[in-house]
Amino acid sequence: MVREILHMQVGECGNLIGAMFWETVCKEHHLLEDGTFVSSPNKSNDQILLDKIGVYFRQNEKAINQYIPRSILIDLEPGIIDLIKTAPTGRMFKLDNFISGTGGAASNWGKGYYTEGDQVIEECMEVIRKEAELCDALQGFQITHSLGGGTGSGLGSLLLHQIRDKFSDNIIATYSVCPSLKANNVAVEPYNTILTIDRIIDNCNECFVIDNDALYNISYKVLKQSQLKYKELNWIASSVMAGITSSLRFPVKLNNDLRKMAMNLVPFPRLHFLLVTQAPLFAFGEKTKAKLSFREITDQMWSSQTCMANVAVRDGKYLGAALIYRGESFQMPEENPLRCISEKMAEDFVNWIPDNIKMAIVSVPAKNTYLSGTFIANTTSIKAVFQRISDSFDRMLKRKAFLHWYTSEGMDEMEFFSCNQNVRDMILSYQDKQDVVVDFDDEEEILTEEKSVEH
Repeated sequence: MVREILHMQVGECGNLIGAMFWETVCKEHHLLEDGTFVSSPNKSNDQILLDKIGVYFRQNEKAINQYIPRSILIDLEPGIIDLIKTAPTGRMFKLDNFISGTGGAASNWGKGYYTEGDQVIEECMEVIRKEAELCDALQGFQITHSLGGGTGSGLGSLLLHQIRDKFSDNIIATYSVCPSLKANNVAVEPYNTILTIDRIIDNCNECFVIDNDALYNISYKVLKQSQLKYKELNWIASSVMAGITSSLRFPVKLNNDLRKMAMNLVPFPRLHFLLVTQAPLFAFGEKTKAKLSFREITDQMWSSQTCMANVAVRDGKYLGAALIYRGESFQMPEENPLRCISEKMAEDFVNWIPDNIKMAIVSVPAKNTYLSGTFIANTTSIKAVFQRISDSFDRMLKRKAFLHWYTSEGMDEMEFFSCNQNVRDMILSYQDKQDVVVDFDDEEEILTEEKSVEH
């Protein structure tokens, strides 16, 4: 029996990435734009494609071989919602699962959380409740949103809080897009981001960090694009999501549900911000130009150029990592790849967590490539993303810049200070785990002394 996941996309950025994610997933499962399943050329693969399709889709009772995404689309403005409705893939979504307001959040976290968002949250939770009741064994939720805007951050935070309150036993994962300081579209992005991260720390189990800084670098340096296109950035983010969820959507032994993924990657409840990479990377609508080997895919997965967060990985320590390989003709090398990685990169991992590298193999390849890989890691170097934003937050809050826009929505200044302190405590926690080095010889001596004292 499959265990279902409810997907929610909140705000403009969250809906655009979410729409691209569903488009990618449908192609991988051989679904048409209206959700109708089409047999693959090799019909023996049909069972693999449909075996766990119930995780993200439910069958349409009125049509045979037609599937409806377990998706809820939310925005405080009707523009993006209407755009998705009229798109070719908009026909497969359930119309009752489109939720939109009229006022918008105006890039203000306070409006998204306290005022405008509060007017639609009951409708959102009612739709979530109905979708949850259609599940046989709900395993959790996933949310795509941005941290810098008003709806994705404010309403997204409120949604996280409500889901954690109503569904406390289920796993919550977020795909959170961090703003770029290089191309800051909104002056108050640091405020919105820190206020949202504070809620993610307390209400989320897994947060896959997608940093706009890194996406811009990938667009210019890896894909060699002369002009930045948001559709290309959304495509990169959606391909990463497809790679991460491949172990949830297709038969595989490792990381085959959200809870197992969290068990392998999150040793401490507050330190659940995960770094992701994808290999190979190619532009939207194109195919990979070369058939890469297992070793070349592995090297790209560990490369800083394919990281979805702009961090110096060498400056931190890995607490855990998972490698997901995808390919129909996947050939495992004769030597144990995990042992080779463990020996080669022993200094980059903390030495007090044993067997903290896991590997999964998914037989269904990603679209337009023969072999691909997705790397998920819990590394202390991720703190650099939040440190940058917190520093900008401090500079603005010190002068109380733009603060009146938030206090006019009913917020208190102390909420800003407490949220920033919570984020800084999380950053210090990452640093503390990075600095810990266990000498096992000394540890054995201490244990021997403790036993002798007991006797």
